[in-house]
Amino acid sequence: MELHILEHSLKVASIEKEGIQICTHGLIKLAFLASKTRCKFFSLTETPEDYTIIVDEEGFKELPQSDLISVADATWLALNVVSGGGNASSSQPIGVTKIAKSVIAPLADHNISVFMLSTYQTDFILVRERDLPMVMHTLSSEFTLLRVVNGETVAAHDLGVTNGFVKPKLVPRPVIHPLSSPGNMFCVTSLDPDTLPSVATLLMDVMFYSGGSKEVGASGEDSSHIRFFSFSLIEGYISLVMDEQTAQRFPNNVLFTSASGELWKMVRIGGQPLGFDECGIVAQIAEPLATADIPAYYISTFKFDHALEAEVLVHRWDRSADFLPPSTIGPFCVLYRRSGS
Repeated sequence: MELHILEHSLKVASIEKEGIQICTHGLIKLAFLASKTRCKFFSLTETPEDYTIIVDEEGFKELPQSDLISVADATWLALNVVSGGGNASSSQPIGVTKIAKSVIAPLADHNISVFMLSTYQTDFILVRERDLPMVMHTLSSEFTLLRVVNGETVAAHDLGVTNGFVKPKLVPRPVIHPLSSPGNMFCVTSLDPDTLPSVATLLMDVMFYSGGSKEVGASGEDSSHIRFFSFSLIEGYISLVMDEQTAQRFPNNVLFTSASGELWKMVRIGGQPLGFDECGIVAQIAEPLATADIPAYYISTFKFDHALEAEVLVHRWDRSADFLPPSTIGPFCVLYRRSGS
């Protein structure tokens, strides 16, 4: 398999909910008027806490300077696993669980933090630019390493991280984070960029104006629903993640959906903001799913992580993981990460 190191230098930022108004003009330009910018990589995800934006340096210029925008203190690069050659965007996606043992776990074992973005088309593994030499050294035995330069895929140069390299001992990493599962069911979908103008008004309302507010007297089930919506426009490909109620607002035959109308259950990882330095958070979720050969999507945001998988997985975790007593953790389940193989 090939590991493509994309040419985009990325920023990861958080926009506070009250700051979205001052950013709306730039975000609309990035999402709906991409031809007017030089941006090639743009993703916006709304959670109950904030908006997370992942954008290349050209796109970041479209946002205003504000105290309501927090930027992670690093430049990030996107990695993409490609099977069978070709370019990353046109090949079949591998899936986050398929790369758990070959990419995610080895990087965690080498104390390399990752930031995940699953889309309808593929999975992007974001690593800090300063970690790239160690990333390449760690993964060179499993992958053909290629870099994208000016749109062309070329062999990645050996960055020479060999002196003093010590193979890590595979010992348990005690990564413990609370898990919660909202009541919504979600779909991961896409649409043809040519149809974007026809649904632009609806998308703008969903992204910036509807706010996911609940009516007075909402049922107990609805009260467990959360606000989550993700829009990505990466190298001309659109990806959307939304709950089934939001998807029903779109006209028929606009969204790409499977014949089975597949829906996904979400698990949110983290009781407090996770930060960017801890390693193994993605691995603690992806490795058990990979072992069970269960597909999943994974979206990291500025404060928390989000895994989307079949609803049965939520119950399987209850049977297979070690848990703290319910009286200790309230409504959350706590999963202990075990060492990878």
